[in-house]
Amino acid sequence: MDRYTLFMSATIDVFEAHKKMAERAVAQVADDGLRTALDEHTNSIAVIMKHVAGNLISRWTDFLTTDGEKPDRNRDGEFEDNFTDRAELLAYWERGWSTLLESLKSLTPDDLEKTVYIRGDAHTVPLAIQRSLGHTCYHVGQIVQVARIQAGDEWNTLTIPRGQSEQFNKERWGEGKPGK
Repeated sequence: MDRYTLFMSATIDVFEAHKKMAERAVAQVADDGLRTALDEHTNSIAVIMKHVAGNLISRWTDFLTTDGEKPDRNRDGEFEDNFTDRAELLAYWERGWSTLLESLKSLTPDDLEKTVYIRGDAHTVPLAIQRSLGHTCYHVGQIVQVARIQAGDEWNTLTIPRGQSEQFNKERWGEGKPGK
């Protein structure tokens, strides 16, 4: 497999894994919990999701040909919760992710040599991809943490539960793995 395919495949896999992680966390939170900030200085899950989606739409619409900060983006408005319900929030979230994934999947090996702009600053395409990945993963971590707090004792862990690493390792690659 060539380097371009390896890089793009890994990048898309990581983005998709984080999208799924956020969605699994959000599914564990009641509708009112999505809209509840932990305190006056933090954002609710709904606001974080709106910001992520707005960022992805802005950055990845016409990725190679226009500045990633679109003139019609209302970034400050992304920090206002004005969704009528969960379905509307999730539809906007999905729009952001679809914009990202369609754009990534349309790139060619030659596109990695190009320069794109974000708020007027030049970025190589790989740097712009990594910048977006870092920003998105940062906010997914926030979503998961707030969801964990909102879900309380009803939380189902998204990774290996505490105290179960040894058992997990045995089942996956250790002596307890089938066929060993």
